[in-house]
Amino acid sequence: MSDSSPLPPVRLHSEAELARDALSTPLLSRAARLARWAGPGTRVDAGGGLVEEQLPAAAGSLELTGDDAAAYTAEAWRVAVDTGLVEIVDEEAGTVAAGEELALLTGGSPHDVLAVWLAALETVVADASVPDLDGLVDALDEGGEVDFSSLGWDPEAEAEFLDGVLGNLYLLTAAEDGPAGGPVPLPALAASMIVPSDMAEPTNDVLEQVSDAMMRLDDQFRMLEPVGIVEYQPVDEALMADADAEPSAPFDETDVSRYGMVRLTPLGVYGLRARLLEAGFEAPAVGELADKGADALLDGTSVFPPAAAQAETEQWLARREPLAAARELLAAARGGDAGAPLRRLRCQQALSLVGAEAEPALREVLDDPELGGLARVWLSERGAAGVPAPSQEMVFWLTIDTVAAQLQAEGNSEELQALVEGLAQQHGGFFATAWRVEHPATPDVLEAMGRLHPDKKIAKEARKAAFKARSQQGI
Repeated sequence: MSDSSPLPPVRLHSEAELARDALSTPLLSRAARLARWAGPGTRVDAGGGLVEEQLPAAAGSLELTGDDAAAYTAEAWRVAVDTGLVEIVDEEAGTVAAGEELALLTGGSPHDVLAVWLAALETVVADASVPDLDGLVDALDEGGEVDFSSLGWDPEAEAEFLDGVLGNLYLLTAAEDGPAGGPVPLPALAASMIVPSDMAEPTNDVLEQVSDAMMRLDDQFRMLEPVGIVEYQPVDEALMADADAEPSAPFDETDVSRYGMVRLTPLGVYGLRARLLEAGFEAPAVGELADKGADALLDGTSVFPPAAAQAETEQWLARREPLAAARELLAAARGGDAGAPLRRLRCQQALSLVGAEAEPALREVLDDPELGGLARVWLSERGAAGVPAPSQEMVFWLTIDTVAAQLQAEGNSEELQALVEGLAQQHGGFFATAWRVEHPATPDVLEAMGRLHPDKKIAKEARKAAFKARSQQGI
């Protein structure tokens, strides 16, 4: 996942909703209860963990029983210390007191609560990157340092792997053609990190790596679920217990749920986006442009998929009076730069959401060479009276502008190919006229039409027209 291009925009719940979710997560609620339980007699060791003899009382305060009670308690205590819910006041004596952050969970703003939760998330993600170190003592070298190579563990690579998996889960959740918030099969996530994109059929070695990665992820998602970032259905333990049950492929499609299913929660979307932003990624959220100008809206939504672009635009329009909004959008849509065609397409899509109150703004630009065609389309679609017919020059200019916008938005898509075929079919002499259109994108559009049209003769005409257009523009 590259940080050079923006990620798909996500739709976030309100901070108030997210803060309530954070407070109800098992891990943060346990950490807060331990912080309130701790008193003058509470003692910690040199690492800040509860001394062993106090774990039973601490587990009792959390009403935890069973074999895992001590481990859950120790984990919650570590989160309490790392997030500032508990403060170590005397390292030598090992005494603690309630931290300043504890009051934020009850008296702070939703943003304050989420800041504490994000700190807890960092602790858990870091812990999830650490394997079961039963052999840790044996791996100590003569200087008392851990020899990670003897454990077969690379801390940096392990952290990068988990970050990559979480990033892919975020992408799948945000993508409009993704699972739309539904669970993702664990084998698919593992394969996304292991199987090369250009590998048609995974080799046995690659499949074995995917299986190993699945087992690691199974442990990691079990650790991440209590902090509220995911909802996780673990791998069926019968599969792990019975070696003969392992499939010859990464998973058995007839019952994929047996191999683990994971879903990013709304709180998880918020948390992973915060981590991505911190790491330098451009990770937009729907609604961020609502209080900005029309230029920011049109430029910002140029990289959004259709549904997200509409949702962002609806929020932007909701804060403005229709006529003023239309005038601002039209003004921002002007320009001869490379991004201008797509801005005008986004402007047209935004204006489709505006009512009849915007009509005066569209009539004001009927004579504008860049906006006149767009205005005529809007007025005609609403049955407005007295709409002047466009000149042939305007029709061809608008056609070039529209195809240029589609190229920028979608690339060589099937929809664009259908549009190209339709244009060539409807206008017998299209290319003889189109190359003369004084639009900066004319050569590129005609070249693309030659590339996309399936008829070799017509494609050749388009390429010839593109050459003429380049010569005319001195390119």
